[in-house]
Amino acid sequence: MKNFFLFGMISSFLLLLASCSQSSEGELVGVERSGKYFEPSPYGMTYVPRGSFNMGPSDQDITSGLSPNRTVTVEGFWMDETEITNNEYRQFVYWVRDSLARRKLGEVNADFLISEDDNGNPYDPPILNWDEDIEWTDPDNQVALEDLYYKEKDRIFGKKSIDPNQLIFEYYWVDLRQAAKRENAYNASEDKYEGFVYDLEGKQVPIEGRSSFIMNNKVMVYPDTLCWIRDYTYSYNEPMATTYFYHPSFDDYPVVGVTWKQARAFCAWRTHYKNDALQKDGQEPVQAYRLPSEAEWEYGARGGLAHSMYPWGGVYTRNEEGCFMANFKPIRGNYSDDNGMTTTEVAKYDPNGFSLYDMAGNVAEWTISAYDEATYNFMHDANPNYEYNALPDDPPALKRKVIRGGSWKDIAYFLQVGTRTYEYQDTAKSYIGFRCVRSSFQDEF
Repeated sequence: MKNFFLFGMISSFLLLLASCSQSSEGELVGVERSGKYFEPSPYGMTYVPRGSFNMGPSDQDITSGLSPNRTVTVEGFWMDETEITNNEYRQFVYWVRDSLARRKLGEVNADFLISEDDNGNPYDPPILNWDEDIEWTDPDNQVALEDLYYKEKDRIFGKKSIDPNQLIFEYYWVDLRQAAKRENAYNASEDKYEGFVYDLEGKQVPIEGRSSFIMNNKVMVYPDTLCWIRDYTYSYNEPMATTYFYHPSFDDYPVVGVTWKQARAFCAWRTHYKNDALQKDGQEPVQAYRLPSEAEWEYGARGGLAHSMYPWGGVYTRNEEGCFMANFKPIRGNYSDDNGMTTTEVAKYDPNGFSLYDMAGNVAEWTISAYDEATYNFMHDANPNYEYNALPDDPPALKRKVIRGGSWKDIAYFLQVGTRTYEYQDTAKSYIGFRCVRSSFQDEF
């Protein structure tokens, strides 16, 4: 019996060698793949090719030289042609609402959950069944979804409506920066990790494995519509607070009232949403959607023009016909001469050389980069970026994130491609939005 078992092992090994020999003839040919990877153009995005540029002020600098000019290089990437609109962000909000509803309905109706795959392998926990429609007016469903609605005392005229505070998106991400620290490396000789990792609460936790680097975030996703009132004392903005994110007239306007944390959550959802669809079609997943680095944003805003002050080039904010080139505050007390008082529809003004719209004005935009006055002095010159995951007890100065582009309420200086400023990561403003980017490893187009 032992001899038969040994013979079987030898035979299998020889068969394996024979098959390898036949396929590669003993040469180093690599592993067989499905074919050369082709990256189709993402919907609503434009490709920004790799290149170098002088990062920083091209002319004026009211900070008196705190942002020096420096030559850097960035890799090619995809960037949203426009800022994320109310209607696009609403897709995220509705997805969170519907996913929470399906999970709750699944507790009383198995049709809203899928417990196993096509091969009979169980899902643990069960996944959501998106093919099952939700009857929101069904009395039984309303009972099951009671926790998603406003409490009775908070309802207006007794009308049931979704409580935005219940729309919480939970997602996971790997903290690669902590994982990359030398002191956190895996010790193969002792079969263990030696370092410590900081969780999102700032607690130092011994590393037990890969799971120690997986972070869990829970973020309320509904925009802060009251920012229209909160941002301006002695100004009547109540109509914007009650209609801007809700009314269809503003569907194609940039979403505002979104914190840096919410913008990151949107990127995580967009990545999951796209990859889930690709997985169903048996395709390769895409690179993660994310916020642009400060350098990527400025490079994209310049549109291939060197030393220009604005995305359209030149030193003036008007064109030859005397029309303003962006939505900003052109004259003291006069917001309307550029055909917009607050925000305007995206893509209302001409794009820059990379086919990117509104890289100046309309709303300022979050970047992934943390703000520090001395960033330009210490960051690398290849794909430069400075990030810091602020802990709850960190001082406010460590919670600053770079915003770029200027907005409808800013003067022309803040529209310059080299101007940098900041806002705190947990604040929502009526003049800050965002757009996504996606890394690309395709050959240059």
